[in-house]
Amino acid sequence: MTSTPGPNNVLVMLSGARFGLKKTLPLILGIACGVALQLIAIGMGLNQVFQWFPALQLLFSLIGTAYLLWLAWKIAMSGPLQITLEEKPAMGFVQGTIFQWVNPKAWVMSISTIATYFAVNPQFSAIVYAALILLLISIPCVGIWAVAGKFLRRLLMQPKFACIFNLSMALTLLLAVLPACLEFIKLQA
Repeated sequence: MTSTPGPNNVLVMLSGARFGLKKTLPLILGIACGVALQLIAIGMGLNQVFQWFPALQLLFSLIGTAYLLWLAWKIAMSGPLQITLEEKPAMGFVQGTIFQWVNPKAWVMSISTIATYFAVNPQFSAIVYAALILLLISIPCVGIWAVAGKFLRRLLMQPKFACIFNLSMALTLLLAVLPACLEFIKLQA
């Protein structure tokens, strides 16, 4: 799941295009650490807290969905890549780590991993081992998106290509948010 299109990979691709691989590496590492920490937190009891307080999970979902909708809008309206954008700082390690807590795809991945593999026997050492594996797998799976962004850099400076690309990345984010929106609608019905 870490290599499929979603919020993390869209951000990494755009960062790779704007700032290059070296400046995007902290974001990649932050994402990898963030999903691993989230897996540990859910495995060690956060999932139980959500079962006791479903409104808290709904709140996280709403905040994450609103943020991703705003992010999709910003990406869709961003226009062609401009060299002056490189002077802005890239998202870093801390932002990549924190972003996982509002990323619906990361939540789904962590919750489904714990529910599938650790529901019966949630041993701390096994969950930490799984989180370490997830961290190590995430780095190349997410990093390949930065490489793709770097290679698309010249094309992203062309208005027509940039418009198509930005709209497709915004649509990808919207599709990532769709399950959370449908779940919210289902809960309201």
